Amino acid sequence: MNINIRKSTKEDMPAVLELIQELAEFEKEPEAVIISAEDLVRDGFGENPSFTCFVAEVEGKIEGMALCYFRYSTWKGKTVHLEDLVVREKMRGKGLGNALYTRVIEFAKDQGVERAEWVVLDWNKHARDFYQRSGAKVFTNWCTVQMDGPAIEDFLNKGR
Repeated sequence: MNINIRKSTKEDMPAVLELIQELAEFEKEPEAVIISAEDLVRDGFGENPSFTCFVAEVEGKIEGMALCYFRYSTWKGKTVHLEDLVVREKMRGKGLGNALYTRVIEFAKDQGVERAEWVVLDWNKHARDFYQRSGAKVFTNWCTVQMDGPAIEDFLNKGR
């Protein structure tokens, strides 16, 4: 099987959105995806793109993607954050995930960053094991903290 990993284009965003939706279903939150392909085009391909996306093609069809962006660490400086890496269920176990992962790590090295980071669900043992085998550290003593749109509004409206 010939796998082609390349930087995504605007035209790839409908397929990327399908993969994002597939990941949300895998993570048991299918209703959580509220963005559109148009949002991805606007945010990823303007004057100051918010992200870089790589796609995995097999026989001309997009079967996987990895989306990352820059963050800033007060300890390490500029870092690369891998937001999502997903391969269509029927294509898992064929090397696409490893090829995408490798491309993101190469991108981080090319950018001269001191850290690449991402979050993995605690119940996703397969992914955690894969990352550990690659040499990544999977921390168990840090918790992800988020505030969604309604929580932001509630916080700001409370009159602290």
